[in-house]
Amino acid sequence: MDGLLINSEELYTQSFSEVLRRFGREQGLTWDVKVKLQGLQGPEACQVLVDEYDLGDVTNNLEMFRLTSEAQGKLWPTVQFLPGALELLKYLHSKKVPIALCTSSNYDKYEMKTTYLKEGFNAFGDNIITGDHPDVIGKGKPLPYVWWAGLDKINKDRADDDKIKPEECLVFEDAVSGFISGKRSKAYVIWVPDERGLAVMDKTEIAKMIGENSRYGLQIKSLLDFEPSKFGL
Repeated sequence: MDGLLINSEELYTQSFSEVLRRFGREQGLTWDVKVKLQGLQGPEACQVLVDEYDLGDVTNNLEMFRLTSEAQGKLWPTVQFLPGALELLKYLHSKKVPIALCTSSNYDKYEMKTTYLKEGFNAFGDNIITGDHPDVIGKGKPLPYVWWAGLDKINKDRADDDKIKPEECLVFEDAVSGFISGKRSKAYVIWVPDERGLAVMDKTEIAKMIGENSRYGLQIKSLLDFEPSKFGL
């Protein structure tokens, strides 16, 4: 969701940078650290911040989580869809393609981020898995459980001989941890990374992750570049 469907990753960067500057880290959040945060749940991401910026003597991950959450609360009303996201959701809904939203954000933050974007997020119906879902707690990305929980939602009312298998699914992601978790779930990954994040990543590792001839996933620049017809949608 974050950084894929909506521009909330930009707002995360703003809030993290604001709090880091309070602790004297004037450079704010840099992309070499940001790529390590993507896909992680709040307290876990904040522990990375504390470690990477050597803040262990002045704060801890829980205080950092509280401070950044307060800063984010002021920004969530400004969240917008990223290019191609709303159009894709509308298209999939119109074609009755079964979809689920699987996010590391807890439900309360999901609600805050999407309050003004219901036109698009209504397409998911009840098929929403957040980071505080019982099947996901303690088993977040890069583990695959969030995708399996989403698929369980999709399959809930389907006959046994009509249930969708993980290997028949597409996972849309912007983060490396999300790509790895989607790959581990046996789905095929549509990866839409931020160009600024790509610039600080190891190109050899990225190629290995995607696989030869895009075996495990397809990298695109934007959801505007996704072609549903290539996947029978």
